[in-house]
Amino acid sequence: MAERAPSACPGKPWEDKFVRYEIRVEGHLSETLAKAFPELGHVVMAGQTVLFGPVVDEAHLFGLLARCQSLGLRVVEMRPVPE
Repeated sequence: MAERAPSACPGKPWEDKFVRYEIRVEGHLSETLAKAFPELGHVVMAGQTVLFGPVVDEAHLFGLLARCQSLGLRVVEMRPVPE
């Protein structure tokens, strides 16, 4: 089993390497719905809500998409954000 590199942020759930993502969903997310994504920031613009933040691995990304689906959110676009 491969060892993980020590985290630059001890006590944080993510590793040193992550990819920042934007997930655009249709409509304006209420503050209550936004709380379902505590690890992400959000901004409302042009009839959409953009969720953004670090995604540590593929499982995390699929989990975010599954959360969107379970909440009835329509994902319009998902993309990694260049650094």
